[in-house]
Amino acid sequence: MREFVEFLGSQSPYDRLGSDDLDSLAQQVEVVYYTAGTTILTEDDPPSDSLYVIRTGAVELLDAGVRPFDLLSVGDSFGYVSMFSGRPLSFTVRAVEDTLCYRLPDPRGIVAEPHRLRFSYYEPIADRRDTLTPHGGFARLDRPVRDLTAPPLWCTPTDSISGVAQQMTEARRSCAVFLRGNEIGIVTDADFRARFATGNTSGADPIESIASVPAVTIPDDATVSAAFLFMVDKGIHHLITTDPGGTPNGVARVVDIAASDVRDPLVARSAIATARSSADLVAAGALIVPTVIDLWHSGVPALHLGAIYSTMVEALIRRTVELTTDDLFARLECCWLLAGSHGRREPLLNSDVDTALIWYQPTAATGDPPTPAQTAAASEFLIDALPSYGLSACPQGLNASNRLFNRSVGDWHSAADSWRRDPGSTDNLLLASTMLDARPIGGHRGLEITLRNALTTGIGRDTYVRAMIGFAGAERPPSGFVREFVVGHIGDRKRHLNIKKSGLRPIAALARTLALRAGDATGSTTTRLDRAHASGLLTTDEADTLTGAFTLFYQLVLESQVHAVENAEPMKSAIEPSTLDTLERRNLRAAFRSVNQIQDRLAANRYVTGGS
Repeated sequence: MREFVEFLGSQSPYDRLGSDDLDSLAQQVEVVYYTAGTTILTEDDPPSDSLYVIRTGAVELLDAGVRPFDLLSVGDSFGYVSMFSGRPLSFTVRAVEDTLCYRLPDPRGIVAEPHRLRFSYYEPIADRRDTLTPHGGFARLDRPVRDLTAPPLWCTPTDSISGVAQQMTEARRSCAVFLRGNEIGIVTDADFRARFATGNTSGADPIESIASVPAVTIPDDATVSAAFLFMVDKGIHHLITTDPGGTPNGVARVVDIAASDVRDPLVARSAIATARSSADLVAAGALIVPTVIDLWHSGVPALHLGAIYSTMVEALIRRTVELTTDDLFARLECCWLLAGSHGRREPLLNSDVDTALIWYQPTAATGDPPTPAQTAAASEFLIDALPSYGLSACPQGLNASNRLFNRSVGDWHSAADSWRRDPGSTDNLLLASTMLDARPIGGHRGLEITLRNALTTGIGRDTYVRAMIGFAGAERPPSGFVREFVVGHIGDRKRHLNIKKSGLRPIAALARTLALRAGDATGSTTTRLDRAHASGLLTTDEADTLTGAFTLFYQLVLESQVHAVENAEPMKSAIEPSTLDTLERRNLRAAFRSVNQIQDRLAANRYVTGGS
């Protein structure tokens, strides 16, 4: 069966197997032949006990036994989803021409390294976490940050500036740490340059006079990814790690986390933080997309890169708000919010910037409370500034300048109550979904918590959550491909594949509502899926499948947008099916099918949807 081994070893995912495992499969393979029109597998049959690999010919997948929604050809596999999940077949497989297949029993009991098959319904196009940069490699982002820290160099808050400077020089360290009561302080080489070198302090002054207190910290079991994103968000180059008791036990430096060509986010972040005018902000904003392109080519994973991009945009918007001269905001306690994909920290390069505002006037404030029209009009400055940064406000009106998304605390509570009490309204469900993604980026962040509580608790919650899950399930991915067409869930055919609408959005909606059902709807789509799994709403396999599919969709779109930027072409969220290679079509087909199956399972699960 040498021909079998050579053929199978050239097809994904079997090409990941070693020669011994391929030889083992060769001992179990059965060659089967089907004439055109033969039904190979039938919908609702018992779970398949075999998987099939097409050697010659082609088969079509039929919904309800009559409607074709996908076409598989040489090298494609089928039957494995039913075999691995133990579920009945969800479609019929029929030969459209004379077809030769290799039929294999469950390989998990045959090969020595079954994990290499990666048959979890999708196959990542590339595992960018392991991609190496020309300068030695991007650090593994899923490692705990403590693996990259150095022990703190300790001093006391009353030590002299000159003494600590000498201590840092002798130890060849760029920072020193101290405790002042319950607070942690840090002094860095940048503090010496910015404060001591100006002549405003003397070497005899205590080190606490130029230090940062309290210092920014992170638990030592946080991932390198989280630490790096946190440092970009805060605009810092040193981050203190703490043990479970809150005691400092290390210092992470950005130069230890990222390769030399991945330091640009802090360049852009620093330019934003030091901006003093709108012209400065425009110049800083011009650094963001080139930084994203550099990071992409450095091998940064797509979703992590999206989070970094969102963090830089967030900093730009926050600084724009800080520089406003409108005295209305000086007498209000406000909380500015980012919603949509930026709120989840997973935007694409062409994503709109959705904003909202929640505010109240303190009782000690003078003057009459502003009207909603006044606060909305006063927020126009932010919407007007976005195009100069290369960003777009929401064309559908999800902007802080719209009275619908610019409300007092009381008005937001009333709105959330009305959405929750009347979940039969599609508009109410859409508005609630939008604000569940909202994240505070500046001002009095405690106000956002009161809004979130109003959205997630209160009378009618179970009916509201059940309606939200049904609403999320209405967004369905396509069924697959038939030649150069994308086959929609209801059988319609299109020549364009909008992966944002057809792939990312259904999974994001599902994750949002499952996390709401679990009691905490904050975070990104993948974080929400993890929370749904931890709460028993998704199986391990389902959570992994949805996370993998979301990652695949996001990477495909981001890659196409990076290519568009580099070639001065318009950025799109759609992809032409004709541009996809066989592996990409196979990956997308499997991912679409899996998401549809999980949506069907959840729709029928009364526990998930809140039924009795």
